[in-house]
Amino acid sequence: MSDVDKAGHDVGPDTGYSDFEFERRFFVRDFPRTLRDAPALIVQSYFVADDGYALRVRVQASDVEVPQERGGDPATVLGDHAGEIDFAAVTVKGPAVGGTRYEAERPVDPSIAVELVRRGGHPVVKTRYAAWLGADGWSIDVFGGANHPLVIAECERSRPVTGLEIPDFCITEITDDARFSNDSLAVRPYDSWSAAFDAELAAEGPRFRQDFGPNSRLGTG
Repeated sequence: MSDVDKAGHDVGPDTGYSDFEFERRFFVRDFPRTLRDAPALIVQSYFVADDGYALRVRVQASDVEVPQERGGDPATVLGDHAGEIDFAAVTVKGPAVGGTRYEAERPVDPSIAVELVRRGGHPVVKTRYAAWLGADGWSIDVFGGANHPLVIAECERSRPVTGLEIPDFCITEITDDARFSNDSLAVRPYDSWSAAFDAELAAEGPRFRQDFGPNSRLGTG
C-alpha cells in the first residue's frame, strides 16, 4: 500500500508511521511564477499552539489562488471562499525533532470546520502550490495576512528525508527553526520579526543540514 503526501504525491510504501511526518523545510525569497501550479487556498486556526504542541483546524479549497498581501485578513478570505472548501481536517501535533514530528490528522465535515475556524483560535492564511522537483514532490506555501511575504518550501516523505535535491530557490534551511512552524506563525506572525531574521541571515549566511546525508542543488530555471 502506498502513502500520499499533502501535495497529493505518491511517496512510496506505507511504513506504518502514519501519525508521524518527516519533512525538511526551507526559507524562500523568490518562488518562480512558472512553478506556481496546482494552487490550494488554506485557512487554518490554531486552538493550541504552545512549545511545539498544537491543535489545528484546517479548511482547504482546491484550485483557488488568492492575492497574498498584508491586508489578506484570514476571516475575509474565508468568507469570500467558504463555498469552495472541499477538504477539512482536525490535526494534533507534537514538537518537531530532527525533521520528524508527531502529526495525527483526521478529516472532518467542511461546514463544521469552517465554523470552528471562524469562531476561535489563531488563524493563518496561505496558498499552497504543489510541484514535482527532481525526485520529490514539494509543497510551497505563500503566506498572506500578517505573515506576508513569507514563502516556505517543504519536502515531505513517508520516511526520513535524506539525500535531498534542494531547489535553487531555497535560501536557507529552517527544518528545526520553531519560529517558522505554522503554529508559531499563528501567534507570532512573520512581519513582527522579519527584519531581525534578515539581519541574522545576512550575518550568519545560509545553512543546510548535513546530518541527513549528502545534499545536492537542483536548478529550476
